[in-house]
This record gives sequence, C-alpha cells and structure tokens, in this order.
Amino acid sequence: MPKIILNKLVIASNNKDKVKEIKSYLDKYNVEIVPSYKLQVPEPKETQNSFKGNALLKANHSVKHTNLPSLGDDSGLVVPALNGKPGIYSARWGGAKKDFNLAMNKVNKKLKNKNTFAWFVCSIALVFPNQKKITFEGRVYGNLTWPPRGKFGFGYDPMFVPLGYKKTFGEMKESLKSKISHRYLAFNQFYKSIKFN
Repeated sequence: MPKIILNKLVIASNNKDKVKEIKSYLDKYNVEIVPSYKLQVPEPKETQNSFKGNALLKANHSVKHTNLPSLGDDSGLVVPALNGKPGIYSARWGGAKKDFNLAMNKVNKKLKNKNTFAWFVCSIALVFPNQKKITFEGRVYGNLTWPPRGKFGFGYDPMFVPLGYKKTFGEMKESLKSKISHRYLAFNQFYKSIKFN
C-alpha cells in the first residue's frame, strides 16, 4: 500500500500541552503544523464511547471547519480496578477547569488499597477533506503511585510509573518519555503510513 503524502496538518486540539507533545513527534518532518485553536475552530463535545471514536470526531470536526487534513488525538488513563475509569473521561475527572491535581486525587481516593495496575491509551485519527480516514492506537502499561511525583509532562503523568522503570512520567524528561509513551507508540504506526514532502 503506497504511503499517503502529507505537507500540511491541523492538530485538532485546544490543549496546548498536547499540541506541543504532538508537534515534537513531527518536528523532524517537513510538514507544516497548525493547531486548530489558531484557526478559531470551536472545541467539539466528545460524545463517543471510545478513544478511537473521539479521535475521529475531533479530526472530522476540524476538517469540516478548515478543509485541511486534520489529526485528532484522544488519550486517557485506564484503571482496571476502577472498571476502566477514568478512561475516555480522563480530562473530565478534573472538573470544568480540567484540574489534574483534582483528577489524580479522585483516582487515588477511589483506588484505596485496590490493584494499582493501569495503562495509558492514545488513539490518533487522520482525516482528509475527501473523508479518507486512518486510525492508530498505542498503549503503555504501568502502575499508579501516590503521592504524585515530578514536574514534567501533564495530566496523570506524575502518578504513573511505566513497567520496567522507577520514575513516573512526571519525573522523566521528555527525551525519555517520548521514546516509550502511548503517544509515541501510536505515532510509530503513523510514520509507517505517511510520506512527508
């Protein structure tokens, strides 16, 4: 299957931390990156029941408003001991202000003495104006720790220790996290399908 040629891409997100991280995976390629918020694209309501569904929803919404190839990303923390929560509601556990200190406290309170095994999921969806769609997904497994540790990363990173490591994502420098994270694993698949001018 021939690779798809891509030279301009809208990142369908208003989360500046997420946009920065996604851009870091594309910096070495000759592709113009534009965050959707710079094009005044309103943030859509995430109404789907899966990471893949919400990633597609965001990308489709961006294409509709920009008529440019768009990349939607939906990611979150899955904790089996909490029946898969917070899952697709990971950001919403932080309330209206998406306060992840609040969200992490909520996870810890509900977890109590239950199994701390968890994983991060990242689904990315690439949608084109002709409605061609491709999706990719990455997962990284680990355990939750308390109290949170580290000032790097964002979201639930300070309470997540990936398997095989002692540091949380919040303690890891971007140079290490970017080689093992769920987003990296999703983008590793993305690279295999896309050709950059």
